Amino acid sequence: MRIFVTGGSGFVGGAATEAFGLAGHEVRAMSRAPASDPMIAARGATPVRCDLENVTAEHIGNAEAVLHCAAFVEQWGPPDAWKRFNVDGTARMLKAAREAGAKRFIHISTESVLWRGKHLRGADETYPLAPRSPYPYAATKAQAEMLVREANAPGLETIILRPRFIWGPGDTTLAPTIEAMARAGKFAWVDSGRAMTSTTHIANLVRAIELALTNGRGGEAYFVLDDGVRPMREMIAGIAAARGITLPEKSVPGWAADALGAVCEAAWRTLALKGEPPLTRFGAMIMSRDSVLKDDKARRELGYAPVISVEDGMQALRQA
Repeated sequence: MRIFVTGGSGFVGGAATEAFGLAGHEVRAMSRAPASDPMIAARGATPVRCDLENVTAEHIGNAEAVLHCAAFVEQWGPPDAWKRFNVDGTARMLKAAREAGAKRFIHISTESVLWRGKHLRGADETYPLAPRSPYPYAATKAQAEMLVREANAPGLETIILRPRFIWGPGDTTLAPTIEAMARAGKFAWVDSGRAMTSTTHIANLVRAIELALTNGRGGEAYFVLDDGVRPMREMIAGIAAARGITLPEKSVPGWAADALGAVCEAAWRTLALKGEPPLTRFGAMIMSRDSVLKDDKARRELGYAPVISVEDGMQALRQA
C-alpha cells in the first residue's frame, strides 16, 4: 500500500513508518527540515518537504492511506500554537488527503480529548468529547477529532485511534522528561503516584495502526490499550529504573499541585517569563486523576489485541 505519514521523525510516526517499510509498503513522510530527512530515510520512507501549515495534495501524491501523527503536544507554548497545529493542521491534512484521492485517513488522537479535570473511570468511546476543555491540548485534540469524524465520507474513510500514556523504546517525550526532571532535582509525585492509569506500549499502538489500514468503521474512534490498569507510580518508576534512575519519595497533594500549576501559568503569561513553568494545570491534573479506559471496541471491530505485555515491555526496556 502507498502511505503518507506525518510525524515520521517522531515517536509514534517513526515506529509506524519503520513497521510499514518492513511490511513492504511504499511510504512517504512529511519532513519539515533537512535535519529530519536522515531519520525518515533510515526508517525506510521517502522524505517530503512540507509541514502542517503548507501541506497540499501534491505532497500527499498518490498515497492510498494517510497516517496523521504530527501534533503540538507540549504542555506550554504560544497561546495560538495548539489551534494552529492540532486543529488547523488537521483540517489542512484532511483537505490535502481528499484532494489527493487518498482512500483512508488514520488520525492518532489521545484520551486527552475527554479531559475536563475529572477522573476517567471505565470510559469508552461513548464518553463525550471535551472541545471546551480548560486544557488547550485536550480542547484542540477534541476539536481535531470532530473534524476527522465530519470528514468521513464515501471515498475517504477516517479512523481515529486513541492511545493513552504511550511508552516503550524510542520514546522522545515521557522518558526523557522524567530523566531530566529527576537529574535536576525537580521531580515530585502527585498524590504519591496513586492515580490508576491505562497505558499503550508503542508496539501495541503500531499493531492497531496496521489493522486500521483496512479494518474499522469510517468516522469511528477506538481506544488502543495494553492489558490491565496500573498505578501511575508503577509505570513511571519502572520507566525511570530502566534508565538507571531512582525517583525520590517526595510528593505533593493533588489539590496543591492543581493550585501551583494555575499560579505558575498565570505568572508566566502575565510576566512574560522565559522558558516553561515548572508545572502546568494540565501536568498537575494528568498526574493525579485516574484514567481507566476500555478498548473492547477496538478488539471487536479492528481485531486488535496487544502484541506485548506491560511486564515484557518493561523487561525489554531494562535490557536495552
